[in-house]
Amino acid sequence: MTEALTSRPFGAMPDGRPVTEYTLDNGHGLRLSAIHLGGIVTALHVPDRQGRSANVVLGLPSLDDYLKPHPHFGTIVGRYANRIAAGRFTLDGTAHQLGLNDGVNTLHGGATGFGKRYWEIVPVPHELALELRYTSADGEEGYPGEVQLTVRYTLGATANTWRIDYRATTDRPTVLNLSHHDYFNLAGSGSVMDHVLTLPASRYCPVDATLIPLGLGEVAGTPFDFRTPTRIGDRIRDGHEQLLRAHGYDHNWVLDGDRSGTGLALAARLAHEASGRVMDVHTTEPGVQFYSGNFLDGSLLGSAGASLRQGDGLCLETQHFPDAPNRQEFASTVLRPGEVFASTTEHRFGIG
Repeated sequence: MTEALTSRPFGAMPDGRPVTEYTLDNGHGLRLSAIHLGGIVTALHVPDRQGRSANVVLGLPSLDDYLKPHPHFGTIVGRYANRIAAGRFTLDGTAHQLGLNDGVNTLHGGATGFGKRYWEIVPVPHELALELRYTSADGEEGYPGEVQLTVRYTLGATANTWRIDYRATTDRPTVLNLSHHDYFNLAGSGSVMDHVLTLPASRYCPVDATLIPLGLGEVAGTPFDFRTPTRIGDRIRDGHEQLLRAHGYDHNWVLDGDRSGTGLALAARLAHEASGRVMDVHTTEPGVQFYSGNFLDGSLLGSAGASLRQGDGLCLETQHFPDAPNRQEFASTVLRPGEVFASTTEHRFGIG
């Protein structure tokens, strides 16, 4: 097989702008589809140990479904991925109030975050890649500064790797935390409770009742210790206070090692024994939010026509830490004029 880029009409935005679904195919069984709305990855096909392909991310049947409220299926998330307490932070002595869309907090950039914006998509010449571009206006969702963003999706020509490169600049000091909100299911259907997860993290962020970090905690002796491969379903129903608060896993893990540089390092390994599929996530980011799909309630039908229920997919969102603009002990998420925000995450698929 050979590499290919194809496209097809996917509908139109309410204002009439056309939406196209682009599909990258590396010729080795890895195939990714994405649309203008939210940079959403609508499908990601990966072969199993028999060479049979399956879509390993949850999605919705149509553009109309993606335009309705949904839990960030396949979206780019920003301007600030994860939560900011009370939607409020102070930067250089100036207080900023964001819109609240997660109870008393702001989540994933607000009610109209990047996952609901229209991104320009440009195929990259001579590469199996798409470049997505968006300009976030000064004051959008309450955030200061005009931010110019590019996000590039690239498939490996020989290895089954999906790489995401984020890049951004601003004309005023602002805060920025970008991630991708894919719900993975390496089986292609059913529950992810039999998936085996490894997280190279000795610490995580315990949360309060509204899922805002309380600080840092040790994973040792808790259901949050994934330093050795562990089935997700083994401990998710333990009576641990943190699991009860989040209705499962919905926490930030602090990745071990020096994560202050620009090199890629392992953030997570997800394996599904029956299919043989394995996904290794490598990132330049210092943290990863593991979310076990706790709030999927069966009210939405997926792209395959099945009801999406609790635990049918899981997210591994590489990121800086939640509520960092309000926590001096967390790595800074401030971006200033003249600086370039750059972040990379790779999803490396193989057979285990």
